[in-house]
Amino acid sequence: MAKQERAIRTRNALITAAAELFDQDGYEASSLAVISARAGVSSGALHFHFANKAALVDGVVNAAGERLRSITRHRDALSLQVLIDASHDLVRGLAQDVVLRAGFALSARPERTAAARDLRRDWQTWVEATVERAAREGALKPGVVPCDLATTVVAVAAGLEALGGGDPRWLDRSALARFWALVLPCVVSPAARDLFAGLGRAGCDPVPRGVPVAPPRIGS
Repeated sequence: MAKQERAIRTRNALITAAAELFDQDGYEASSLAVISARAGVSSGALHFHFANKAALVDGVVNAAGERLRSITRHRDALSLQVLIDASHDLVRGLAQDVVLRAGFALSARPERTAAARDLRRDWQTWVEATVERAAREGALKPGVVPCDLATTVVAVAAGLEALGGGDPRWLDRSALARFWALVLPCVVSPAARDLFAGLGRAGCDPVPRGVPVAPPRIGS
């Protein structure tokens, strides 16, 4: 077991070191030798876990995919609030978690193989499904097209990711909060607006234990 745990730690160290260098210097400028040195392991250990640089890219992308899966985990709330909360978690993760940030950037590169996830596609698919659930719950105004809202949310997240690479202020929580403050009145009926917090769950008073977060359907 100790040997297995050591192997897991080595693999994780290599993934983190690769993510840091890919994020800092770019894919082309980051050599396997520098990555192994940064991780504090031998080149032989690196090649034991990753046959080549493309395999290391896949490792970073798939590790980021696990983080994205955690962000989009099931939450006990109305679907539109789940979407708001997850969007804040994603943007905060892009600002603070180099593996998530590098994984999103690398998932768009040709070096990513079919074995690695397409994180932007995964995020888009989840957003579309979550908005559809919000529509079925009655959260959206009549006339609001779910795919239009999903497209807007996906595009804004992609824009903040791209802009945040050059200016971290774009990944500040306030930037996304302003987006939701603008959008929510356009997509949610006035009667239901108080059910949703554009700042995300972290910006609200905590819900007491044992008290339902929200009814199963608005207006039911």
